[in-house]
Amino acid sequence: MSPPFADVGALRQRLDEADYLADIGLATALHLAVGLPQPILLEGEAGVGKTEAAKALARVLDTPLLRLQCYEGIDASEALYEWNYPRQLLAIRLAEASGGDLAETDLFGPDYLVARPLLQAIEHPGPRPAVLLVDEVDRADDEFEAFLFELLAESAVTIPELGTIRATVPPVVVLTSNRTRDLHDALKRRCLYHWIDYPDVEHAVRIVRRRVPGATASLAQHAAEIVSRLRTLEVQKQPGVAETIDWVGALQLLGVDRIDDAAADATLGSVLKYREDLEAARARGLDWLVGSL
Repeated sequence: MSPPFADVGALRQRLDEADYLADIGLATALHLAVGLPQPILLEGEAGVGKTEAAKALARVLDTPLLRLQCYEGIDASEALYEWNYPRQLLAIRLAEASGGDLAETDLFGPDYLVARPLLQAIEHPGPRPAVLLVDEVDRADDEFEAFLFELLAESAVTIPELGTIRATVPPVVVLTSNRTRDLHDALKRRCLYHWIDYPDVEHAVRIVRRRVPGATASLAQHAAEIVSRLRTLEVQKQPGVAETIDWVGALQLLGVDRIDDAAADATLGSVLKYREDLEAARARGLDWLVGSL
């Protein structure tokens, strides 16, 4: 089945309707990922909307989003499959009790297989492809990167007991990375690539007002300007769009319609997540931060 959009402009419009405001570069990259099809690697700082892009694409395609959250030490049992050992043991005991024969091959078949996100994406019947989100792949180790190569290159996975399983409807694979480490060229070679940068103030305001509907234009504008100033400081974790949304939501909950020194000082923990970063912002001056200088 063809995707529900004819070109980049149509996809951008559909993403907008799914509450994700993509620029033309990202919309083009996602359009190619669906149309070719080819895995896409989205890189950028934390909080710029990489994960949300995959979620929005799944909504546009009206298809399941299968998310694999990566972490150090992740292996096949979490990513691809594992065997249902309690059910296997029960089958063995039932066979013993009834005096029946149970071959080893009987225990390692589809009935005893627990599919994890990678296998679920490969086995998805369609008609539209599932969106497989391999989130924060940079947190996994080199061996896991190599483990992904078969899936990325061939839309297939190999299970020793069952052989190679190929996708009837290849999934749309979206990998995200915060660049906590460099990924191997072999992985990047198999993917389209797009860097998601921090949005400018105008774009950030549009995003915030979409995600916090009750926020006034002036509050969203002021918050976006302050976050932009914060990014000029030497902080450990620069605030992204996600933090801006959280901050405006917190200010709205507190009934703040104008950010002054006191409001900024009380709520900076919604934006900056390290004590040293908070100290750096306060040392620079709250008057400078809120723009009253």
